[in-house]
Amino acid sequence: MSRHQTLKADKRETSGSTSSRRLRRQGVVPGVIYGSQQRTYAVQVDAKEFTDLLRQQSSDNFLVNLEIAGANEKTKLVIVQDVQHNPLSGAVTHVDFHAVKEDEIVHANIPVELHGTPIGAKNGGLTEHLIHSVEVFCRPADLPEKIVVDISDLGLGQSIHARDLTLPQGVETHLDPEVIIVLVSEPRVASDAAAGA
Repeated sequence: MSRHQTLKADKRETSGSTSSRRLRRQGVVPGVIYGSQQRTYAVQVDAKEFTDLLRQQSSDNFLVNLEIAGANEKTKLVIVQDVQHNPLSGAVTHVDFHAVKEDEIVHANIPVELHGTPIGAKNGGLTEHLIHSVEVFCRPADLPEKIVVDISDLGLGQSIHARDLTLPQGVETHLDPEVIIVLVSEPRVASDAAAGA
């Protein structure tokens, strides 16, 4: 299950691209907090603190206890919904926080992590990881950090579909059950030879 990290933030009174650029030069990341049961407002977080926190996560979507100075409600449970990066430097340039309630159904993209070496790969097959993350729906307390898939028993030509995923209790996905997550394809040389025969 996802761990609730704590992150300090300040309510931000100024907005706009000029203000955002100035904040980034000062080592601050601008952001916004929103939710279905509250008004949207601007916040800011320390760039290093947020980047360090982000590096500890398997996904860009994770839960945080946001401690907001200057806001009426000092602590909010939020999910990091969207993180924008500078395309050249990779630095975080903006973050969206979605305020959630403990009994609310949230959605997040969770990484699919493969474990093991397929039998088919040992016999010359190629392991093709086609779906790297899955959108899941659950309550905040049930949000997993990742979905682990054991591929050790996959033989040549075999695959794992969305229907085969083992999701934690209380977690579901709306992904088509027939979508292939990972497959072990026949060796290219063998398939090319068969085609030419």
